[in-house]
Amino acid sequence: MSSNSFGALLRVTTFGESHGPAIGAVVDGLPSGLEIDEGMIQRDLDRRRPGKSPVSSPRDEPDRARILSGVFEGRTTGAPLAILIENRDADSSAYEKIKELYRPGHADFTWDKKFGLRDWRGGGRSSGRETAARVAAGAVARRLLERAGVEVNGEVAAVAGIESDAERMEQAILDAREAGDSVGGVVEVRAAGVPAGLGEPVFDKLDARLAAALMSIGAVKGVEVGDGFALSRARGSESNDAIGEGGRFLTNRAGGVLGGISSGEEIRVRVAVKPTPSIAAEQDTVDRDGQPRKISVKGRHDPCIAPRLVPVAEAMVCLVLADAMLQHRARQF
Repeated sequence: MSSNSFGALLRVTTFGESHGPAIGAVVDGLPSGLEIDEGMIQRDLDRRRPGKSPVSSPRDEPDRARILSGVFEGRTTGAPLAILIENRDADSSAYEKIKELYRPGHADFTWDKKFGLRDWRGGGRSSGRETAARVAAGAVARRLLERAGVEVNGEVAAVAGIESDAERMEQAILDAREAGDSVGGVVEVRAAGVPAGLGEPVFDKLDARLAAALMSIGAVKGVEVGDGFALSRARGSESNDAIGEGGRFLTNRAGGVLGGISSGEEIRVRVAVKPTPSIAAEQDTVDRDGQPRKISVKGRHDPCIAPRLVPVAEAMVCLVLADAMLQHRARQF
């Protein structure tokens, strides 16, 4: 199984590098007759696109989605759907100067150890730019979920430890940028209208698949479902979701998943987003020969990844839920 592909029945493969000619995704396993157009995909891509605010990277990529196959007269044909996103504003000059150095917090060191070479232009395949392809594929999965009455939405829940105060969050990001540094955050995604019964225990539980999908995003270092780690501090009488008349849960501390199967309640997941590793502040590192060096990473980087990660996290949740829904329907044959 390729590590560049994801999903069981709804299979997604992403391709391309940060500073290559293009990135993109191939989505296979879609049912025919699903209404899809480039504008629908573009709406989600525009939410992730860089260069839109003072707290994001100034890299000015239009991120225009082009559907190359799998759609005829506005509907999916059942064939693989291929989406291409050209890289129009790549600038490798800042990376040329540090191509022999390992950037702390990046995959430079580990990629070299695994493959023996790496694309030093912005991280190549390990760059966060790859997530644009996920967003494009996720927009297609979102359309499939909408037909089933499922709605997926995300938001920035915290930045630099600050919650529920957008002005203070933004100021913390700007202060970090001014200092040549960066900050992390927390992103929350909720999925409403998910029917009970999705998930394949025991090793393919719905919450396990969600966690794996979200952890596959490069900047994510932690995932919790429902009340997550807070439940470790509670008693069973506090953590259990009591069941009322008609089988409706009176609370949703479990985040919509019990025993690895959706309960019919809202799916709720939160991810911890690490600070952007590319910072101007000087750091200690080594070169490819293992010799100690100092490094300051220049270029166009987000001082906080969390705001632009929201549509990425949504996309991964959409892909997992759409795939799980197709698997569930297959069981009803």
